[in-house]
Amino acid sequence: MAAPGRALAVASPWAVVPSLGNLDAYISAVNRLPMLTADEEREFARKLKDDNDLEAAGKLVLSHLRLVVSVSRKYLGYGLPHGDLIQEGNIGLMKAVKRFDPDQGVRLVSYALHWIKAEIHEYILKNWRMVKVATTKAQRKLFFNLRSMKQGFKDDEGAATHRDTLTDAQIEVMARELNVKREEVIEMETRMSGGDVVLDPGPADDGEEAFGPIAYLADATQEPTAVLESQQRDVMATDGIAAALEGLDARSRRIVEERWLKVNDDGSGGMTLHELAAEYGVSAERIRQIESAAMKKMRKSLAAFA
Repeated sequence: MAAPGRALAVASPWAVVPSLGNLDAYISAVNRLPMLTADEEREFARKLKDDNDLEAAGKLVLSHLRLVVSVSRKYLGYGLPHGDLIQEGNIGLMKAVKRFDPDQGVRLVSYALHWIKAEIHEYILKNWRMVKVATTKAQRKLFFNLRSMKQGFKDDEGAATHRDTLTDAQIEVMARELNVKREEVIEMETRMSGGDVVLDPGPADDGEEAFGPIAYLADATQEPTAVLESQQRDVMATDGIAAALEGLDARSRRIVEERWLKVNDDGSGGMTLHELAAEYGVSAERIRQIESAAMKKMRKSLAAFA
């Protein structure tokens, strides 16, 4: 195995970042960083887990920055800055490195993919519209598929259609392929096609002050109680969930992760009850029972954690 010092000579992630604002140079720099071998990856992950070695964590992050760049390119169609998408993906990567367990027998790239996509998805959903357009699992799936499916429809002449609204036939196709109700497709299309409202219009043409919705919005984000509640939610959603999962057996943990925590490329969730039943050779009802018992145990763990 090559010496760890040779694998990544750069000690700090900031050393590879070029001049401020030069995104192309940053992408070029991270693409030149060498990937770690499986043995090197396990060694650095072990140092981080056992000794809290931050230098080892930095090397794990550095070797996967190119993965973030690759994933972020898939989300450029939402009109958000590429640099911001990369930044959010890097946050997800760092979360993955912090929680990565080298004893699980998987490579960091597979484990980090979920965290990177989750952070980018959350950023898009929060910033693409001031009002959230997708809150439920089904709505998220619609949000990340509606645009691409709409662009892929063909008109009668065989050319891609650019209609502003969907036809009844197109709505039926989307509902069937995404396994949602046609009313949900119509609702999401309405949300996504709605116009944005300027919160702060600035001075009016006559020089007088113009008023917009921002004048009526109070910023309560820094209110102490709200800050404490937000911090507690963050801890419960990360460390609390991780601790609760650790208390489950391998089968129960995988069922919960597939059913509730996994996010696919299209924004949908993991395996269904029937798919898990086929894999484990039991009935779907048995999988549901295992899931229910695991969730009950996790709720007790989260209550104790809180």
